Amino acid sequence: MRVTDAVGRYGEQVAVTHLEAAGMTVVARNWRCAAPVRGELDVVVRDGDALVAVEVKTRRCGPTGTPAAGHPFEAVTPVKAARVRRLLVAFADATGERAGSLRVDAVAVLRPTRGPALVEHLRGVA
Repeated sequence: MRVTDAVGRYGEQVAVTHLEAAGMTVVARNWRCAAPVRGELDVVVRDGDALVAVEVKTRRCGPTGTPAAGHPFEAVTPVKAARVRRLLVAFADATGERAGSLRVDAVAVLRPTRGPALVEHLRGVA
């Protein structure tokens, strides 16, 4: 297992714990789609009547407390967010999940060298 894979899995678990604590219900994790939109949804949750795809980005922090690769939200570009939204539509179609609305959120997990992870949650990025 690569270090980046382990960091990503850690971040997803931290994100799921955060989302559940916020009252959301996990519907799926690491859902993959080959067609019509190729890709993977990190986490899909229900938030009330909304079906939400959550893009999780995790970064390790250096000794100064900042991530060397930049803030995780910098990786959630408008193009990426639009792709995740298309994947969410494909997920709803493939699974039969119905919702009053569809939403894309992003969760940033910063893993410092010591102490608990820092979690930031942006709702409605697409």
